[in-house]
Amino acid sequence: MTAELLERARAGDRDAFTALTQKHRGELQAHCYRMLGSLQDAEDALQETLLAAWLGLDGFEGRSSIRTWLYRIATNRCLNVLRSSARRPVASAALPVPAPKPTSMGEVPWLQPYPDVLLEGLADPTPGPEARYESREAISLAFVTAVQLLPPNQRAVLLLRDVLGYRAREVAELLGLTESAVTGALKRARASVDSARSAEAPPPPLPGTPEEGALLERVVDAFTAFDVDAIVALMTDDAWVRMPPLPFEYHGSVAVHRFFTAIGPHKHRFDRMVPVRANSQPAWGIYTQDPAAGRLHLTSLIVVDVVGDRIGELTRFETTVASYFGLPRTLPGSTS
Repeated sequence: MTAELLERARAGDRDAFTALTQKHRGELQAHCYRMLGSLQDAEDALQETLLAAWLGLDGFEGRSSIRTWLYRIATNRCLNVLRSSARRPVASAALPVPAPKPTSMGEVPWLQPYPDVLLEGLADPTPGPEARYESREAISLAFVTAVQLLPPNQRAVLLLRDVLGYRAREVAELLGLTESAVTGALKRARASVDSARSAEAPPPPLPGTPEEGALLERVVDAFTAFDVDAIVALMTDDAWVRMPPLPFEYHGSVAVHRFFTAIGPHKHRFDRMVPVRANSQPAWGIYTQDPAAGRLHLTSLIVVDVVGDRIGELTRFETTVASYFGLPRTLPGSTS
């Protein structure tokens, strides 16, 4: 069937080309997201990959699978973006309300969340024999953030080897490098990512279990009441609060408490929290009611990293990618 589709696609049949590549689209987009850290940039890179594959189909010699050939194109498209520094502009470095001095300044202001719905039904969810990361960890915000801090070649090598499970020889062929160069880049990338990862932590409750449901209910109660003490009590002692594209980050219970206390009088109220999932983590669309119009307006999206029975990291995002999560811009307000 693949040979027949390939022959028809080479003859100019776009439907055959779509049938040949469609099953790989989801995993290619996830790969581009890991490379670029931005859902919108990943979608652009995916479209460029498919266009390049269509235009270059005659150059496919069949020495590898269609899937591997597409990964070669996608990875190199992402490397071109990274090397050209052609990133989307980010917001100016200013908080909308008075806030305490941050613990640190984040280095990945372009980071965006990735909807779990896009991870469903991937053509090849099982990584190769060389993979080191489980699928959930390999899409988590913490992992994607750590990958963004790697140089381009190290980033590509780490993802192809440790996430997708390609062998060193295969990665060398994909990237046009020597096998020794791949091995060296992988060693440096692993050291950098390992240093950024937290020590062994208790796993979160499984999605959909009563344990997770009870924890998330407490999160919603604390935030809709904006009870700072309750919010901080739900977080680990070394929790992080981040808010890309703003670079300000707060680390540790004292800094987090100080931050939420400072923004409390100026905050956009959390009138409704609509549950979604992002990066295999719990997330919510945050809505605020307009007193005049009576409707609820989407103001942000928050994603939490659960460690055991508490929150280890909370990341607030703008509403740019709301449509990918099926979150409407407005909802009917409360009639009470």
